[in-house]
Amino acid sequence: MRDLSTFKGCAAPQPVRLEGRFVVIEPYDRATHLQALWDGLGGMQINPLLTYFTQPDFGGIEDFDAWLTGVQKGGWVTEVFRDKATGKVVGMANYMRPDPANGVVEIGGVAHGPDMSRTPLATEAHYLLAKHVFEDLGYRRYEWKCHNENAPSKASALRYGFQFEGVFRQHMLSKGKNRDTAWFSMIDGEWPLLAAAFEAWLSPENFDGEGKQKQKLEDLRAGLAAKQA
Repeated sequence: MRDLSTFKGCAAPQPVRLEGRFVVIEPYDRATHLQALWDGLGGMQINPLLTYFTQPDFGGIEDFDAWLTGVQKGGWVTEVFRDKATGKVVGMANYMRPDPANGVVEIGGVAHGPDMSRTPLATEAHYLLAKHVFEDLGYRRYEWKCHNENAPSKASALRYGFQFEGVFRQHMLSKGKNRDTAWFSMIDGEWPLLAAAFEAWLSPENFDGEGKQKQKLEDLRAGLAAKQA
């Protein structure tokens, strides 16, 4: 358990550039990223991709632009994912609702475009974002929340090592309908094991000649946990 007697809080997340083997994470810049992100998320296919986002469907890139501008003014830190191999913008995520005094921040507004889905880019991006929160900024708690009907998001949270904490019933309205919200978190005391599992999964030795994983992230994490038991 972390000694909190001298804990003075954390700095609020700021736009940051992070780089791994597969992905570069860049702070969102409208001039650089708006069109590329819109295209990377499928253009008008963004609406089915973002079915569980709370905002109304986008009528075009102008609506997407206005939404991004609005959430950033509201305190979100938008980060864009770029595929190192192709240079293409392929997705995004946002640091949200920071509570620096208590060392808590959420990752949300997560959107993986089709070129990012089921690739090492996604796993590495979320590893780098979490690592920055825990190791660079010193946060105690990192949250992931999603619509309780969003099965892919819930599966991703569990795969990355977030712990399910429960469902907030009638938490908010989403596109004019009720949203029950599933809450997940990882905490600083869990991070060393989670980080070790991420690093083992991302290592070149964990991929065959066709780029397929040899061991699942969940299995690597379970193996490390068993060794520590």
